[in-house]
Amino acid sequence: MNTATSTATRPQTLQDLINDGWQSKSVKQEIHDNFLVALSTNEELYPGIVGYNNTVIPELNIALLSGHDLLFLGEKGQAKSRLMRSLVRFLDPLTPYLDVPGTPFHEDPLKPLSRRAVDAVAENAPASVRIRWWPREERYAERLAPGTKFADIIGEIDPAKLAGGASMATEEALHFGLIPRMHRGIFAINELPELDELVQVGLFNILEERDVQIRGFPVRFDIDVMVLFSANPSTYNRSGKVIPQLKDRIGSLIQTHYPRDRDVGIQIVDQEAEVDLGGDYPVVVPYFMKEICQQITVQARKSKYVDQQSGVSARLSIANYRTMVSSARQRGIVLNEVPAVPRISDLAHLYTSSLGKLELDLMGSHQMTERQVLDGIIAEAIDAVFDEYITQHGLHEIAEIFSKGVKIEVGDMVPSSQYAKMLKRVPQVWEKAFEVNASDNEAVRASCVEFVLAGLYARDKISRSQHHGITTYEIQD
Repeated sequence: MNTATSTATRPQTLQDLINDGWQSKSVKQEIHDNFLVALSTNEELYPGIVGYNNTVIPELNIALLSGHDLLFLGEKGQAKSRLMRSLVRFLDPLTPYLDVPGTPFHEDPLKPLSRRAVDAVAENAPASVRIRWWPREERYAERLAPGTKFADIIGEIDPAKLAGGASMATEEALHFGLIPRMHRGIFAINELPELDELVQVGLFNILEERDVQIRGFPVRFDIDVMVLFSANPSTYNRSGKVIPQLKDRIGSLIQTHYPRDRDVGIQIVDQEAEVDLGGDYPVVVPYFMKEICQQITVQARKSKYVDQQSGVSARLSIANYRTMVSSARQRGIVLNEVPAVPRISDLAHLYTSSLGKLELDLMGSHQMTERQVLDGIIAEAIDAVFDEYITQHGLHEIAEIFSKGVKIEVGDMVPSSQYAKMLKRVPQVWEKAFEVNASDNEAVRASCVEFVLAGLYARDKISRSQHHGITTYEIQD
C-alpha cells in the first residue's frame, strides 16, 4: 500500500507527492499488492461471504493474483454482487489525483490522461499543481445491463458542446460514460447477457486494447479500469447472448453456487435477516424451525414444478424467516406470551413472502397454482426435517401419544396454554430431541407439538383439515 495514502498529513501538490516517493500503479496491480498483504497476514478476505471457503474463494484469490477481469457466473441470490463489491477493500484507502478543472477523469498525477491534464502538468511547476485524494469507496461503480446504452457506459459526442463551439476534432466534444469516468477504479456490470450487442463490442475493445473510442473519434484514451461482470448460466450459455470475442477476453470465470449444506444456509439467513429477537417482545426460534425454513428453499430448488433455470434465491429463506418470526411476535404481543416461539402454523403466512420468488415451470406445473406448489414444497420440507428427528431421536415414542384417537386444534393465534392442556405430561424423549426444553415453557411446547403433528401428517399417519385459520389434526379412520 502506498505510504502516501496512509499518513495523517497527505501531500497537497504534485511536488509533495514526488518528494514523498509515491509511485503509479495500475488498478489491478494495486489490488494484487494489497491482496497479498491481506493474504499473508491472515485477514478475513471477504467479510460476510459464507459457504465458499473451499470452492469459490480459492478461484477468486487466484484470479486476483493473475490480474484478470472477472465474470461471476451463478443463479440469483448467490452473492455475486456482494463478491464484486467486496473487491473494493483491496484498493488503497485513498489514492491521489490531479486537481485540474474540466478533466472528466481522476487523473494519475504521474500519468495524466486527458489533454487538459497533460497541459496543466506541462505548463505549471510541480509545486503549483494541486493534488486531491479519492476514497476507495468511490472508486467502484455498478450498472444493471438491461436498458444500458453505449453512451451510458462508454460515451457519446455531446451536441451541446458542439453548439458551444467545441470542435469535433477535439476531446472536448465528447461526453464520457461510466467506464471512462471510473479510470483507475472498478466497474461492474450485472446481467451481462442482457447488454446490447453494440455495447458488448465497445466493452470488447476496452478489454482488448484498454482504450475508449467513441464514434470513430481519432483520440485513444488508455483507460485503467478493472471490469467485473455477473451473469446467470441459463442466459450466458445461450447462443448469441454474449459475443464470443467478449467472452474470450474475460480473464477468469468464477462459478458461484447455492449453499451445499443446510446449516450453512441457516448461517446465511441468521447473518442477512438482521432480525432482532430481543427487545420488549422477545422471540426464541427453535432450531428445527430454522431447519424447516431453510429446507423449504432446498426443496424449492429440487422441485420439478419450479423453473430451476431461474433459480431460487437465498432471499426466499431470508424473507420467509422474517415472516415466521414476525408472525410469532404478533402472537406474543396479542396473547402476552413471553417469549414468543414460532410454530408450524406460522408458516401459513409464507405466501406473502414466497409468492413471486418462485417461478413455475410451465411444462412441469400442470396448471398448478403458485400457492399449491408452495403448499407441496412446505409439506416436503417438514417431512424431510421430521424424518431426521425420527431417525436421530426416536420421536416415534411421541407419535404414539397422538395415536390414541385424540383430536387437536392448532393455529397461529391459539394460546400456548391450550397446547399445554393437550399434553400435560411431556415425554422424556423430548428433552433429548430438541435444543429447547418443551417441559419448561408452554410456547416452546406448542411449537414442538405442532412440529410432531405436521410431521405425522406429512407421513400420512394422521389427517388434517383447515378452516378459518384453525388446523385440526386427528387420527385417520
